[in-house]
Amino acid sequence: MSKPWQPHARYILDAIAKIRRIAARGDLLRDEVLYDATLRNLQTLSEATQQLPDDLQQQHPLIPWKQISGFRNILTHNYLGEIDPQTVHRIVEHHLPPLEKAVQAMLAVENR
Repeated sequence: MSKPWQPHARYILDAIAKIRRIAARGDLLRDEVLYDATLRNLQTLSEATQQLPDDLQQQHPLIPWKQISGFRNILTHNYLGEIDPQTVHRIVEHHLPPLEKAVQAMLAVENR
């Protein structure tokens, strides 16, 4: 029996909601506490995507699943400072909304 993936999907949605609340508190580019909180949520969100079934991920080909997974490694190990606040801001603004929609769609199909 395979491990349930739905708790991971709900975690991803919760992490996205937290990131929105963090961003609403101030400027991620200038406040290192908000920036660090955002990084932590991105890290755990990225890790949770690894638990989503491949067949469901394949139904959302516009989501860069492998890059999200790799991003977790970059965040965890901060390879030579590859992550900067502008990159994080861009991810929050442009990449989280499509990820959120894809994960919501996965859960919606499962709940039918």
